[in-house]
Amino acid sequence: MTALGTLLRTPVVASVVVGLLVASGTIGLRQTGSLESLELAVYDWYIRLQPKTLASASRLVVIRVTEEDIRQQGTWPLPDATLAQVLTILIQHQPRAIGLDIYRDVPVPPGREQLDAVLTSHSHIIVPMKFGENGTNGVLPPPVLQDTEQVGFADVLVDPGGIVRRGLLFLGSGETPAYAFALRLALLYLLPEDVLPQADPVNPQYLRLGSTTIRRFEANDGSYIHADAQGYQFLLDFRDAPSAFPSYSLANLLAGEIKPEEIKDKIVLFGVMAESVKDAFYTPYSRGHHADQQMAGIVLHAHVISQLLRAALSGDAPLDTMSDTWEWGWIVLWSLMGSMVGLWLRSPWRFTCVAIGGLLLLSFATYSAFVRSWWLPVVPPALTWVTAAAVVTAYTSKRETKQRAFLMQLFARHVSPEVADTIWHEREQFLHNGRPRSQRMMVSVLFTDLVGFTSVSEKMEPQALVDWLNEYMEAMTPHVIGYHGVVLKYIGDGIMAVFGVPLARTTEAEIHQDALHAVQCALAMQRDLIQLNRRWRTQQLPMIGMRIGIFTGLVVGGSQGSTQRLEYNVHGDTVNTASRLESFAKESFVPDFLRDPCRILIGETTLQYLDDRFETQWVGEVRLKGKEEEVSVYRVVSDKESHISGMAQKEAE
Repeated sequence: MTALGTLLRTPVVASVVVGLLVASGTIGLRQTGSLESLELAVYDWYIRLQPKTLASASRLVVIRVTEEDIRQQGTWPLPDATLAQVLTILIQHQPRAIGLDIYRDVPVPPGREQLDAVLTSHSHIIVPMKFGENGTNGVLPPPVLQDTEQVGFADVLVDPGGIVRRGLLFLGSGETPAYAFALRLALLYLLPEDVLPQADPVNPQYLRLGSTTIRRFEANDGSYIHADAQGYQFLLDFRDAPSAFPSYSLANLLAGEIKPEEIKDKIVLFGVMAESVKDAFYTPYSRGHHADQQMAGIVLHAHVISQLLRAALSGDAPLDTMSDTWEWGWIVLWSLMGSMVGLWLRSPWRFTCVAIGGLLLLSFATYSAFVRSWWLPVVPPALTWVTAAAVVTAYTSKRETKQRAFLMQLFARHVSPEVADTIWHEREQFLHNGRPRSQRMMVSVLFTDLVGFTSVSEKMEPQALVDWLNEYMEAMTPHVIGYHGVVLKYIGDGIMAVFGVPLARTTEAEIHQDALHAVQCALAMQRDLIQLNRRWRTQQLPMIGMRIGIFTGLVVGGSQGSTQRLEYNVHGDTVNTASRLESFAKESFVPDFLRDPCRILIGETTLQYLDDRFETQWVGEVRLKGKEEEVSVYRVVSDKESHISGMAQKEAE
């Protein structure tokens, strides 16, 4: 259980878990149908954006009955005699098929016999009928064509929200299903092209026209959830431009203003497009539920017919969808990508840019697939992309805030801003299981202690003593930080600082620099202590001396303590040696408070890294307290560069 918990706390694993949870939740939400309307809105948007074709429009002609035509005729519905006259004129122009998109289940005298004669003597005329809804009887075809192949149902599938996105080819079951009005007309046009409806060789339940299989719509195809899939439905692609089909009015036809070549060998659709006759539908082209956004039923049939002809003659594949499994995988993929991206997002600005960039990429990918006849989910992956990225970003930010607060609690007050930033940026190699990892390091350790502090503390009031000591510490600590060291602890009136932690040095140059910084820090402390003593003398406060010990060597650094109180510390003989150097022969050191208040002792290992940069005095081979082996000890007198600069300044004066 502990190992599992540790694994789950790993950022990458945690982000994967978040991605899977977000994807699962989104898929579950999608299965309820809550996202269907949004997904269908994107479908409509892609329909409007896709490139339009005009080639197939040359195969169809629309003859419309307008409001002006009705006024000229003086009646509605048009009499049977007028319909017979219209059909006769059209037949003379030799179309391949005529679709009479006007119901004629009851006679509209005069001219019923004349109309029946035209209908029965020309088998390429197709008339509509309509199935009943909610138990109604529907609309029957003209009695003379009852149960013939000149009848097709004109029922239109309307999605919730009132938009038509699917077409119907067959209704009913058994050997003689009912054919759609549009399908009847398309098959008549294809007959001279030797294209007959066939069963797909791989899936016999699917219809094949030419080289194209029209896959049957299923209840959960695309963005649909538990849609009504009865009959043989298919997705409409609306690739023909909204005004792609040549259109003429009834008056144009009766006046002989339509050239025969405009009709010959084409499908002619004759129907009504008048405001007083309600036969219009909302489609993906509709940008609102206003009357002017509707498409006339006769034009809608033209789109269906055109799509069938394009499939049979041009090989235009109808829109296809992925299986549920592949759609779920697609959603999971975007969720995982969002969670992975969230690992390196930090600022709201970056999150916004990346989130928008991902959405644009998703839109481009899905739209590119759409124009290639693949309908991929858009809204669910977009939702998972943003949600997973936001959750992981929030998780990462919270985790990093906690880590930064932890690291800054350990180091921030006692290191330079540069060191603090380095610790933060390299935290992955520095931290292990949420706390600093133990590691061997080459460092320079510095100890300080005040000379005669005990006697000073006996003579001062407690508050005055604390204020005096704090003033001293406030003056000394910035030098450690300024020279990129770390103040590990305050030991009474002393300071323990380390140069070379908490990130292990990997080159000799870095170790050299740490040793140099430690000695420079000690000399800077000495200069400030002279200034403090001068100020304290004027304030009639005690003056003080200081001993410093510096040693360079190996230590083991790491965290120490409990989760409630954790400290960073270093251990090893190097620490002990630096401490003993500071206290070596302490009784013999008598400070000159205003000129030389500080004694700085270093070991030979430190001296080796100083490159003769400082003026030093050899103290001797000494056996430090608690150590068996002798140590070569040197006292640092001054920085040669500073000394030379000072001498030059005096000579100039």
